Amino acid sequence: MLRIGALVSGGGTNLQKIIDSVNSGDIKGEIVSVVSSSPNAYALERAKKNNIETSVLRLRDFGSRREYSEALIKHFRERNVELIVLAGFMIILDPVFADAFPNRIMNIHPALIPSFCGEGFYGLHVHEAALAKGVKVTGATVHFVDGKADNGPIIMQKAVEVMDDDTPESLQKRVMEQAEWIIFPKAISLFAEGRIKVYENKVKILKGDLK
Repeated sequence: MLRIGALVSGGGTNLQKIIDSVNSGDIKGEIVSVVSSSPNAYALERAKKNNIETSVLRLRDFGSRREYSEALIKHFRERNVELIVLAGFMIILDPVFADAFPNRIMNIHPALIPSFCGEGFYGLHVHEAALAKGVKVTGATVHFVDGKADNGPIIMQKAVEVMDDDTPESLQKRVMEQAEWIIFPKAISLFAEGRIKVYENKVKILKGDLK
């Protein structure tokens, strides 16, 4: 059983889909710890309802971003976490965090990387940029985390059509429903099954039943 840790900051809709997939057996693992950067994140309530350990670590309570990142490293190592998922985590961590868990941290980004990604591209800003550019297709990307924002090896992507009457809010909702909530649990499931391998910064998914 894969031991999963999660980092959250907000409502936790992606976390909920991961919890549901664990509970249904689609992900062969267990979420052993959910850590929030905010005490007010509703994601904490989602975890508590499923008897998952929760913690709050705020950046402001540490002297630097590096100290904060090192505290998170210590937290997850103490719990023997094998995979960390960033499920709506809004803090950019020091590169020391990614270095501590190489190819063992996953993030979901609401665009098709390398489009609309990197520093400053988060939340509605991503969808505002996509609409401003007039793209006809957007989507979501699951990737491993390295020392730079939205830069690590791409694991899975799923496209979503952009409609002429889309607003940032409507596009955000559809990208979540049609892409994020599907490929994030699937990527974690593949990892749990040992079917994700990284070669020269590219991900190869080993053959099996992808359903």
